[in-house]
Amino acid sequence: MTPPPARDERAPAAAFEAATGDGPAPMEPPAQRAAAVRVAFEGLRQIRRLMNTGHPDPLAAPAAWERNQMVRAIALALEAAEIPPSTVDSAGQRTTTGYRVSPADQPGVVRVEWVGPPGSGATQEEPEALRRCADALRPLGWEALEYRGARRRRHLEVEAAT
Repeated sequence: MTPPPARDERAPAAAFEAATGDGPAPMEPPAQRAAAVRVAFEGLRQIRRLMNTGHPDPLAAPAAWERNQMVRAIALALEAAEIPPSTVDSAGQRTTTGYRVSPADQPGVVRVEWVGPPGSGATQEEPEALRRCADALRPLGWEALEYRGARRRRHLEVEAAT
């Protein structure tokens, strides 16, 4: 009688999740995370090629999946542009400065902020950092407009360009 095949005790790989700026720092090494982001972003580009066949430039317009998962799509685009996300610890306290992507108050709109731990200088970095975020999103068919909110803090409101 032959023994049963050896069981692989390693945990299965977790599904890729783009960093929204509200999670912990990635556990994988930076090079491995960068590779995962490249693969995910190329998958998104492939979705655009397949779903946007009626558009003159399929890669320059968000696909239906992106419009339905805007926080994920915007976060992936920013991470693929090598813009750093903010991170939080297990208590929910900010640990690094970077973008934060969240739903806006109105449907079909996402809010992008530049946040960091107290005393990090995130407020002073806002104008340039948000400009970099907008510059990364516009060629992908997202309209990013800057607004000032509470305490005069800047943020972007992002929606699919028409």
